[in-house]
Amino acid sequence: MRVGSVIEIKDNEFRAGITPADVQQYVAHGHDVILQKGLGVCSGYTDEAYEAQGAVMYDNAKDVWDEADLMIKVKEPMGEELNRMHEGQIIFTYFHMAANRQLTEALLEKKVSAVAYETVKDAVGHLPLLSPMSQIAGRLSLFAGAHALQKPNGGSGVLLSGVPGVRSANVLIIGGGVVGTNAAVMAHGIGSNVKIMDKNHKRLAELDLQFNSQVETLYSDDETISRNIKDADLVISTVLIPGASAPKLIKKHHIESMKEGSVIVDVAIDQGGSTELSRPTTHTHPTYVENGVVMYCVSNMPGAVPFTATTSLTNATIQYGLKLADEGIEVIRKNKPLYYGLNTYMGHVTNPGVAGSLDLEYLDPKEIFA
Repeated sequence: MRVGSVIEIKDNEFRAGITPADVQQYVAHGHDVILQKGLGVCSGYTDEAYEAQGAVMYDNAKDVWDEADLMIKVKEPMGEELNRMHEGQIIFTYFHMAANRQLTEALLEKKVSAVAYETVKDAVGHLPLLSPMSQIAGRLSLFAGAHALQKPNGGSGVLLSGVPGVRSANVLIIGGGVVGTNAAVMAHGIGSNVKIMDKNHKRLAELDLQFNSQVETLYSDDETISRNIKDADLVISTVLIPGASAPKLIKKHHIESMKEGSVIVDVAIDQGGSTELSRPTTHTHPTYVENGVVMYCVSNMPGAVPFTATTSLTNATIQYGLKLADEGIEVIRKNKPLYYGLNTYMGHVTNPGVAGSLDLEYLDPKEIFA
């Protein structure tokens, strides 16, 4: 199989889908690897490093798209890439289709096999390809929030850590999963007053134990959000449903009740956002203001730290990429994680969350590959 990867075209997206170490493994399995020149420069990998492992470097992205049987990316196809996809091609990347009808319709029209990192699920129900970037996004959310809180950036001028004699910032984290836990680790570590909310009692107990009762754990419901969001200097919202649109837990009236200059970092923006006033932003223009509240909704946060993010991501994706390259899309017959990862196939939506969010017909992959 011809395995390809191209430079990402999303605003300030510097990650790469393949590293030289990955190339070595694909070549060892008998596959050809074709890459766009400059693919890994921002992540610290030269073209020569890729070529040393057996990759062929192409001058432009179009030729890679035309020839690749399996395209491995980081972010969803966009812009001219939507026209470069072709029937029968397997694309392995983050898609987040529930928030992007145009992308989904293009994938269906082109009859692409779309395998989404964010819905690959392991035997115990974890999301092994979402977790590495969730860890990074959770940690970055504190840096993003701290920057937005600075007065020149529209914030209230509160320092997250405080100083002796002056209170620390109040940080409210909604969602106790991977993103929320990593955000709490960072916030607690610098001395913020941290509250973390979740609906899972077992998870709340685990968090209480993890932080030795030094982080306040709260059961998440509308009343509790209403009561606690008023005093928050920084809110980090992390809740999402794999494949489906993120629930709008933070309502317009919640935001209207917040202090002027407070900040919301919506890490679930890839899936449509978890506040009623969220809209995607970019690293170039990361924030906007709603009712005096600074909203940070960058949809590719880990792209800002490509050295760390590329290696972390590809360490997780390589084992699944090799299975797709070795056996083609029919590997989902016997590989459960990739079965869950398949979102579209030959003009059909094959993920129930995507189908439900976009009101499209769902076809179970079991029926297709029976």
